[in-house]
This record gives sequence, structure tokens and C-alpha cells, in this order.
Amino acid sequence: YAHSSVCRCGGVLTLTQPVPRRWLNLQEYQSKKLMQESGVAVQRFYVADTASEALEAAKRLNAKEIVLKAQILAGGRGKGVFDSGLKGGVHLTKDPAVVGELANKMLGFNLTTKQTPKDGVKVKTVMVAEALDISRETYFAILMDRSCNGPVMVGSPQGGMDIEEVAASSPELIFKEVIDIFQGVRDDQALGMAANLGFKGPLQRQAADQIKRLYDLFLKVDATQVEVNPLGETPEGQVVCFDAKINFDDNAEFRQKAVFAMDDMTESDPTEMEAAKWDLKYIGLDGNIACFVNGAGLAMATCDIIDLHGGKPANFLDLGGGVKERQVYEAFKLLTADPKVEAILVNIFGGIVNCAIIANGITKACRELELKVPLVVRLEGTNVHEAKRILTESGLPITAAENLDDAAKKAVAAIKK
Repeated sequence: YAHSSVCRCGGVLTLTQPVPRRWLNLQEYQSKKLMQESGVAVQRFYVADTASEALEAAKRLNAKEIVLKAQILAGGRGKGVFDSGLKGGVHLTKDPAVVGELANKMLGFNLTTKQTPKDGVKVKTVMVAEALDISRETYFAILMDRSCNGPVMVGSPQGGMDIEEVAASSPELIFKEVIDIFQGVRDDQALGMAANLGFKGPLQRQAADQIKRLYDLFLKVDATQVEVNPLGETPEGQVVCFDAKINFDDNAEFRQKAVFAMDDMTESDPTEMEAAKWDLKYIGLDGNIACFVNGAGLAMATCDIIDLHGGKPANFLDLGGGVKERQVYEAFKLLTADPKVEAILVNIFGGIVNCAIIANGITKACRELELKVPLVVRLEGTNVHEAKRILTESGLPITAAENLDDAAKKAVAAIKK
């Protein structure tokens, strides 16, 4: 999960990137606002929280055609369904009055798409924007690439679709240009990329200007990626960024307070939010064996081997390094609060982590939370002998495991028993 960037507008580009501490998710209108502030060409738009506000916004736009978009973080909005009965979270109309009627069936109702929970997500905001025709779609992105030790531009004349499909079927249509972090995007680079994207005549210069402005935005907000899909050409001869996904460097939060203040936490999973408070990375899954692990790779391996032995992981919980006893305790609180969990498997490799700290945290949590489900523990690495002594002398019903395979077998057997 650490090495791919997924675009809400359809693009997926796999390049090596650092693992973020957490994810900052912005609504579409928020990303457009950031782009607007950097001089990037986007559709004229307003944001509304009520149907009457949406109607007034549609009138103010005074556009030939208007697009109304429900603002949720999940993709697939256009094909989604509201529990009000309205089909589609994206609607086009030439009549401002219709905007008010549609907004009335969106706001306050749940929208369900392929990427939302089964009950959908409540829509609290809609974007009312000028609808522009697109005569041609291209793909453009700027992102940090570790192999290049800095930012790169990636573009294709084939936009508006999954960029990985283009890369697989027509690799010659993917263009990559390394950016010198000290020089920035040179004029010749921007013009060359615009030409590779298929812009001609005056549009080439216009597209090059947009590329440079997107790079300015990339630096300004400490982004790890700015992906525009599509970067479109209109019949009137405009180059417009129709949809974008911006990924941010979470380590720059201290100097990007205004950007991070826009973080929409209302759609986040409450358990994931609670985990983030304690610097834990948690992802809920559908099984019944909780995985309590340090390191993303070890967590994925643990989930896989549980599945191999006939069990199903209930979650992906990564402690990371520099663990404190309180984190272990809070992690157990999260795991035991999940009614699906019928067993807990702790799999810790103590490199940076001191196994004795883990053992003390486990015993404290077991006693204070009155653990009711089987607990299997596999520890290895730093101070492991002291850790095993702590667990053994605790008198708690903890099942020790010698290795990962042994731990998975015992966790699955504990549930069957």
C-alpha cells in the first residue's frame, strides 16, 4: 500500500514513494481551490451546503451548462446511488432550477459507490461548476520518484483513463522527464512535455504554462504528487485541469497548517482515526484473527500466512518503530473492541523495538482489559529472552509461538477449538 498512488479520477501510477504517517484526503473542490490559488486553469465553481445555496450558485455561474457534483472522497460518484432514490452523484443540466432540485436529493443523503462502505457516505457538500466540453483528454502528473532523487513529470496524450492500462498496452505513449530540483521546470522541458501530450500551436504554449504553474503548486504545498487526469483541451482553445488528485508530504504538516486544516475526517473510519492518535496504522479487514505487528511488510506477511492456514485476518495493525507501552495498550483496546475478533496474533520482530516493552504492554493490557479471546505471541529480536520471561511469569493464558508459521497455526487452531 505504500508504493502506489491512486487517483479518484481514474489514474493509478505505481512509483516508489515514502510511506506516509497518515493520509491527508481533500475533497475535489478543495484541491481545485489550491490549484486556483496557484493560477492553474480550472472550471469556475461554487460550493454549497444547502439546496438553496446550490440554486443561487447555479444562477451566479450564468453558464451554458452546469455540472453538479456530490463531494465525497470515494471514487465512482457518477455511477453511485443515493438512498433518496437519486441515481448518480454527478449531473449535467442547462437549467439552474434543476440544480436546486437535484441538490435537494443529494444533500443529507447517503451516496453509495463501489468505493464506499455498503451503507454509503452522507453528502454534506456539493460543487456547482461550469460544464466545459472536452475535445481532447491528456494525462499529466508531477511526483517524487526515489529512483530519480527528486521530482519527475509524467505525461501521456491518452488521458481520462487508467494510466497503468496505457503503460501496459502502449508504453511508447508514456513520457517521463526528470526535474532538476534547483532549476525547476525549464521552458524547453515544459514545451517539450506539452508537445508530447499532443498540444499544438498556441495551445502548446498554454499547456506549458499550466505545467509550470502545476510545478509551482507542487512545491508550494509540499506535495508528493499532483496528478491531473484529464488535462483537457476545449473546443474554444483552452487548456483546463478538469480533475486532480494531490498527495501531500505528511512530514511537512508543521509548515502546511492551512492545507492540513482542510483535512476532512468525517468520512474516516473511527477506528483508524483513533489508531492515528497513537501513531498506529490500522486497516480493518473482514476476518476474525487480529494481527498485531510491527512493520508493514511483516503485517502483510502475517495476513498472508493466516490465510494460508485457513484463517482470515480481522485487521492490519502496524505498530512501527519506537514503540511505547501505552501504544501497545491502546492497540489492544482497538483490537478487543472489534466484535469480529475471536483471537489475537502478536508478531513482533524487535530490531528498533525492544521486545520487553512489548511484553510489558501486552501483560498490562491483558490484565486491565480482561482479555476474553485467545492470544498467540511470537517475539524475536532485541531483548527477546527478557520479554519471554515477562510473559511466562505473568501467569496469563498466553500461547507462545516459535516462528510465524507456528503462530499462524496456533491462532487458527485456537478459534477452531
